Amino acid sequence: MGVLKKFEQRLEGLVNGTFAKVFKSEVQPVEIAGALQRECDNNATIWNRERTVVPNDFIVELSAPDFERLSPYSGQLGDELSGMVRDYAKQQRYSFMGPIKVHLEKAEDLDTGLYRVRSRTLASSTSQTPERAPAGPGAGGATSPGRGAGGGGYGYPPAGSPGGAGAPPMPASPPPGAGRPGGPSAAPSRPPGSGSGALPGAQVRRWIEINGNRHQISRPTLVLGRSTDADVRIDDPGVSRRHCEIRTGTPSTIQDLGSTNGIVVDGQHTTRATLRDGSRIVVGSTTIIYRQAEG
Repeated sequence: MGVLKKFEQRLEGLVNGTFAKVFKSEVQPVEIAGALQRECDNNATIWNRERTVVPNDFIVELSAPDFERLSPYSGQLGDELSGMVRDYAKQQRYSFMGPIKVHLEKAEDLDTGLYRVRSRTLASSTSQTPERAPAGPGAGGATSPGRGAGGGGYGYPPAGSPGGAGAPPMPASPPPGAGRPGGPSAAPSRPPGSGSGALPGAQVRRWIEINGNRHQISRPTLVLGRSTDADVRIDDPGVSRRHCEIRTGTPSTIQDLGSTNGIVVDGQHTTRATLRDGSRIVVGSTTIIYRQAEG
């Protein structure tokens, strides 16, 4: 069972159904949970072959109406979201520099139903060594933010001011050459034959863009669909639970998984197609842009 599905089931049993009323707001907790997963994926930093560090301090910005409705339950919801992040990290074998915290904040510039996630890596006051999430079986997947306003990639403090004024000192720099997944140091973990017309020794980064949000492709296959168990969840009634699958290779391809409405690639209805940088994929009423680049 996927991490998001377990998270939903835990929420259903909390406070004798109290959450059932508060979560009739436009923003659903599973959407926030999915955005936190993506924030981990998009901001993962490789320290060495066995250790990848992800943010452990998250702020979820909500519109004024959503914040007013959810704030009385912020403590309990924050605990549940923190537990979901911990479970996801266990699946992905991610590490943390300190305890996991999730906070809710009000953002006056957001409309009802929109949210924004910011994150940072805060070192524990007692240790500069990453806290390793216990290894778990299998590997989970990142999900789509649905109505998220900007989704992953919102780090605080702003770029160019690591740590920010008054922030605790950041841990020692990762070993030379360490970087995010897809960078030069990630070469040992990339599947063989993942290049697509690349020069010898060059690495190919692949990602998709949905509603302005970027989702890295860091595994041989990536399932898209409406199910919470899909690698990338698309909140669209015209999308099947397991709609299609992107397969990396030389070249990368997309395969329909028996969906109800099929897929359209670069204007052509198809069940299987070759992907190139800039390919436009339409599933239901959602447009997906496939991207790849060397380096």
